[in-house]
Amino acid sequence: MKQDTIRQSGKKSISIHGIDEETEKLLKERAKSSGMSVNKIVKELLAKALGLDKDKKDHRDEFLDLFGVWTEDDEKQFLKAIEDLETVYAGDWK
Repeated sequence: MKQDTIRQSGKKSISIHGIDEETEKLLKERAKSSGMSVNKIVKELLAKALGLDKDKKDHRDEFLDLFGVWTEDDEKQFLKAIEDLETVYAGDWK
């Protein structure tokens, strides 16, 4: 059953042998600084090098570090700071 799932996905795997230490180091540094896996970094670099990223419209990965990072205290502080923005003054709309 698992093989059927893999076949249906249409994605292939490849291995790259003989990576020099400097390249490996740079790939790992880029992955760490962007919060992504080395695999994801390599796939993005390959796509870019092959011109396959030109029409990429999904930028969610670029903002993952911003999602879900507020604590309850952060939320309370933010809502307190914008309290006055929640009030609508009728006179402002005349």
